[in-house]
Order: sequence, then structure tokens, then C-alpha cells
Amino acid sequence: MPIMRIAIGNPAEVGQADALKAALAEFISVLIFVFAGEGSGMAFNKLTDNGSTTPAGLVQASLAHGFALFVAVAIAANISGGHVNPAVTFGAFVGGHITLARSFMYWIAQLLGSVVACLLLKFSTGGLETSAFSLSSGVSAWNALVFEIVMTFGLVYTVYATALDPKKGNIGIIAPMAIGFTVGANILAGGAFDGASMNPAVSFGPAVVSWSWDNHWVYWLGPFVGAGIAATVYELFFINQTHEQVPSSEF
Repeated sequence: MPIMRIAIGNPAEVGQADALKAALAEFISVLIFVFAGEGSGMAFNKLTDNGSTTPAGLVQASLAHGFALFVAVAIAANISGGHVNPAVTFGAFVGGHITLARSFMYWIAQLLGSVVACLLLKFSTGGLETSAFSLSSGVSAWNALVFEIVMTFGLVYTVYATALDPKKGNIGIIAPMAIGFTVGANILAGGAFDGASMNPAVSFGPAVVSWSWDNHWVYWLGPFVGAGIAATVYELFFINQTHEQVPSSEF
């Protein structure tokens, strides 16, 4: 059972050099990811004079987020595991791949990375709005919650299959690309309905900078529930329990 391998960790872990380096890597990767992803939306708004979102704009957002996440995961993979997402960190915690103490370090670093990215965007664009995630007309909070659960399930399931499974073999090489493709595809599916966050940090930065919190809970509860379900399903049915667990210092 995954729950049996959950580790709280030691408070002293927070001061360890490898843990601090991992948290810094998460901060930098999230900053890069959010700057490119949120920045692509701001660029679209500038080019269209804040016009309505079009299919081309949705494709632009999908490509920007997919490419940026591919890079962000790849550059942090050997240092922190390349989570770049509090929900992914939670999924790894549920499966016993990271301690709770280190998870908190990752979450703080990821949220700070997103806020700093949005502040840099606002400054460098001369004060343009960093729009918070919101629901489209006709989409209820519960509709969006299901979207976020399902999309994040797919994302974290992909993370497990390509990065966390000890049987992954050579497929681990394509993990950053697979993860980026999953997010890009989900944005094409859900972007028109709720923005397709799948990542509480991605939602948190714009919400802080624009100070807009409408339905913000959806972008936390949905990803965490989806991540928890994906981790539990993969651990229960697909990870051979006889394999040695990957040390938490690698995630």
C-alpha cells in the first residue's frame, strides 16, 4: 500500500545542502515555466488588444506551456526530480518517494517561483495584467474541479510511468518530453473551460499579483485530488513492490 511508505522526514532535513539545492532548482524551474506560459498569454492579449481568446490563442498557450515544461523538468530532473508542480510533489509524497519535510520545501519554492515570475512579467511588460485563472461562461466550479482532477491524474500518471517507476528503463529519457506533451494536450482539451492549470503554483502566482481569488480553491483541490488518485493507482497496480525505492534525495 502506498500509504504505508509515506515518510514524514526530519526537520533537520530542511537545512541539508542537497535539500536546499533541490528547492532552489524547483524555484528556478517554476520561474522559467510560469514566465514563458503566463507570458505567452500576455503576449497574445497585447497582439489582439485584449481580444477574445481564439483557437489560435489556445494552440499558442498549449505550445508555450508544453515546450517550457519540457525544459523546466529536464533542467531540474537530476537535482530535484523536476517536479515543477506542487501536485506532482504531492503525488510523489503519496507514493513514498519524497518526505513531507522536503515536500514543504518544494511547495514553498514552487509558489515563490511562480510569484516572482509574474512580478517580473508585470514589470518587464510595463504593468500589463497577469490574469488569474478563471472559469469560462457556463462552466461551474464543480465542472472545473472534475476537469482539473482528470487532467492532473493524466499528468501525474505520466510522471509515474516515465520518471518514478523503477522499471522505467530507457523510457526515462523521454520523461520531460512526455510530461510537457501531456500538459500541452490537456490545455487543448480544458483550456477553453477553466484555463487548464493542473498546477497550483501556476494558478497561485497570477492570483497573488492580480489579487484575484475567484474559485481559486478549484485550482488546488482538483490537482491535489487528481495527483493523489494517480499515485495510488500506479503504486497499487503497476509498481512492483519488490523493487528498491528510489532515495528521496533524488526527488
